[in-house]
Amino acid sequence: MSSIKIAPSVLAADFANLQRDIEMINESNADWFHIDVMDGHFVPNISYGMPVIKAIKKYAKKPLDVHLMIEKPERYIEEFAKIGADIITVHYESTTHLHRTLTQIEDAGCKAGIVLNLTTPVSVLDDILPKCYMVLLMSINPGFGGQKLEDIVYNKITKLREMANQKKLNTLIEIDGGVNNENAQKLVQSGANVLVAGSYIFKSSNPANTINDLKTLTSSQIK
Repeated sequence: MSSIKIAPSVLAADFANLQRDIEMINESNADWFHIDVMDGHFVPNISYGMPVIKAIKKYAKKPLDVHLMIEKPERYIEEFAKIGADIITVHYESTTHLHRTLTQIEDAGCKAGIVLNLTTPVSVLDDILPKCYMVLLMSINPGFGGQKLEDIVYNKITKLREMANQKKLNTLIEIDGGVNNENAQKLVQSGANVLVAGSYIFKSSNPANTINDLKTLTSSQIK
């Protein structure tokens, strides 16, 4: 397994000082910017749209990991790619023609991934997994930050890693929701290698140090 990636969720940043927080991530040991896009339909919340992401891209020095929590994401793939997305993940539950949507993401020049809601079994990915650069497993019910990680995710990580290994794939497994220093090691031990953290980072007294602590804490767990 390669080094563990830390992806701070910009949704938890201070939007009155967004450039400051972007520059903090740039200078930190974080690997990606995690960008949550919510439409108020697929999830019960609205986040931000393309103008904000375009502004983030202007200052970001690290890849943008764009997580589309929206209905029919295929309508907007090219636009998100155009404004700077490097990775685009779409929910299995949000699009009817998943293979077509992943191909659309690849054709737009981005790395493609699938997101599974908390109770969607990883078995649904058996046929499509070879096409995924990454699978994001929700460890909360999506829509709002600050929730507690649900233990159901550990077994899902293990099953998904076993599935990837059986297919001889190096699929990245990303975890989003409730990640902190108390569960990060167990998540990595289970098979995850990308951790998203929002409130835990941005509500800490020193976000850059918190990112570094997560990076250090998980590095010893690399298999």
